[in-house]
Amino acid sequence: MFMPERKVHPVFKIVNNVMVDLPSPSSISLWWNMGSLLGLCLVVQILTGVFLSFHYSAHSDFSFDSVTHISQNVALGWFFRSIHVNGGTLFFVCMYIHMGRSLFYGSYLNTMTWSVGVLLFILTMATAFLGYVLPWGQMSFWGATVITSLFSAIPYVGASLVEWLWGGYALTGVTLTRFYSLHFLLPFVIIAFTMVHIMFLHQSGSSNPLGVLSNSDKIPFHPYYSSKDIMGFAFAFFFLFYVSLYWPVFLCEADNFYYANPLVTPSHIQPEWYFLYVYAILRSIPNKLGGVVALASSILVLFLLPFLHFGKYKSHSLYPLSQVMFWGFVSTFMLLTWIGARPVEDPYILIGQILTFLYFAYFLFLPFLQVIEDRT
Repeated sequence: MFMPERKVHPVFKIVNNVMVDLPSPSSISLWWNMGSLLGLCLVVQILTGVFLSFHYSAHSDFSFDSVTHISQNVALGWFFRSIHVNGGTLFFVCMYIHMGRSLFYGSYLNTMTWSVGVLLFILTMATAFLGYVLPWGQMSFWGATVITSLFSAIPYVGASLVEWLWGGYALTGVTLTRFYSLHFLLPFVIIAFTMVHIMFLHQSGSSNPLGVLSNSDKIPFHPYYSSKDIMGFAFAFFFLFYVSLYWPVFLCEADNFYYANPLVTPSHIQPEWYFLYVYAILRSIPNKLGGVVALASSILVLFLLPFLHFGKYKSHSLYPLSQVMFWGFVSTFMLLTWIGARPVEDPYILIGQILTFLYFAYFLFLPFLQVIEDRT
């Protein structure tokens, strides 16, 4: 007797192609867990953010008190806020590791996948900055004032752009409402670009530690790599819960626990730790416009990486000198993060300028180093 073929719902087909039967290189390691961890972080941030939005008031007179109300009066409000705040830290930790792994193993040569990933990085930075402003504490207010004022350095349209961002001639409740709306909407834009990122990734296929073609040696994603992802999820949740329960405000600035006061400037204005390296680059240039250009270039240069690779091989693992240069770049990134938290005085100014030069030197000299290593 003829049995008709059972139809499968398109949604199940998509899930199966993405999470079950996806052909994956047999040699990829735990460093490839970061992409799925970023997806987990995004889900956690959206769910906790929606809960916080139920009780948050986007008004300059009530926002600080509404955050206090969430932490002290709402059932489990302190827990969800702590998860949301520290989840942002975990998000950027995973993102920087994910990008560092892509730099080391040459995954950026999948040009479209990498370009969409850099765009996701920029959107995530914008979302995190907008969220940092919402508590409307001293550091939130003055941090937003300093960062948004940078747009005034743009010739001809800078002043008008700042007024448009502020919704007036100063940072007020109108600005807070705008930032809250954008902070709520941008995660859904990130979801859309994440889907595009995954689409390009599956079209080109995952890379592997050696950077060689592995079409003939692939295995299904499940259960070989889904089990690794689950283990990564367990460690990530443990880290997030541990920090949120025992050190919930470890990375928060003390000044942000005071009401925003436009008349009192904090002695040292600084952003969250994950922005400190670009903040250090900004401060290292004495000219305001030059600092803004350097800050933007430190991120936009990532788009050029696929075109700066002249080596025969993708992975740095086959280039000993390039490996040394890569770890030097990682050290430079960490030192810039440290310098960004230091006061603007000697010797930190000079150190910041040297580290800024080393940061851009990596992108400038790496192509030549690869060509030299290919010839030796």
